[in-house]
Amino acid sequence: MAGAKDIDGSASVPEFYGKELRWKREEAGLSQQDAVTGSFYSPTYLSEIERGQRRMPEDLAHHVDRVLKTDGFFGRRCGDVRKARKKGHAEYFERVLEAEKHAETIEEWCPTVVPGLLQTAAYARAVVLAAHPYMSDDKVEEKVSARLARARLFEDDAKQPEYWVILPEVLLRNPIIPPEEMAVQLESIAALARRRRITLQILPWNCGPHPLMLGMAKIMTFPDAPPLVYTESSYSGDTIDDPALVKRYRKAYDRLRAAALPPEASLAMIEAAAEDYRNGKQQD
Repeated sequence: MAGAKDIDGSASVPEFYGKELRWKREEAGLSQQDAVTGSFYSPTYLSEIERGQRRMPEDLAHHVDRVLKTDGFFGRRCGDVRKARKKGHAEYFERVLEAEKHAETIEEWCPTVVPGLLQTAAYARAVVLAAHPYMSDDKVEEKVSARLARARLFEDDAKQPEYWVILPEVLLRNPIIPPEEMAVQLESIAALARRRRITLQILPWNCGPHPLMLGMAKIMTFPDAPPLVYTESSYSGDTIDDPALVKRYRKAYDRLRAAALPPEASLAMIEAAAEDYRNGKQQD
């Protein structure tokens, strides 16, 4: 007899997966505590999976399959959940997507482009096309939409992380998109700072040698997990959880913060740069 056809997930598969998990658990007459007993996870963690808010780790999926006697169903569907969550993102970015949703603080430094969480559609499209010049329009827009969706965390009052970003002044003077669109990009960042959704600092172009000169760094802390650092180059990324290395990155970021302008002066600088783009007076 032919084997059962494999189920293909879709963009809503995390919610489907979570609802199916809850249905199977309740059908078995088990509480969330019963379902996670014997694993390394808490009932709260399982609850977030059931609501489609957190990805199911593979080891927990296999544990649930044993407890609920579901013949490997949840273990097999883990791949579908990962595929749906990272749609429009590189595979190496998967862990960061999950981490951003649960971070208590995010501290970011990106010396070459505006960080993804702060990009407008026009800026994101330019960055994607620069990296993938032969990508189809549909794929480009998929990547742009996925990047913009990450910024929703700034609108969730209950779960919004404390976000601190340091930008080099050169980014304000490097218009990779037309002046009017560059003005919109800078005004968007300034608006988040004005609304107290982010803390913004600008590193002056003439500050001299400074920490983290060689690349970007995103440092994330969590209420219920050890901190992480994410670093990235053009076509790869690395998530670092080694405590000694994380500590070095955090100290370097603190020294970088000390070299940057205060938030109020930084906000004034980015608003002035946006106005210059609006008026066709951008500096060389």
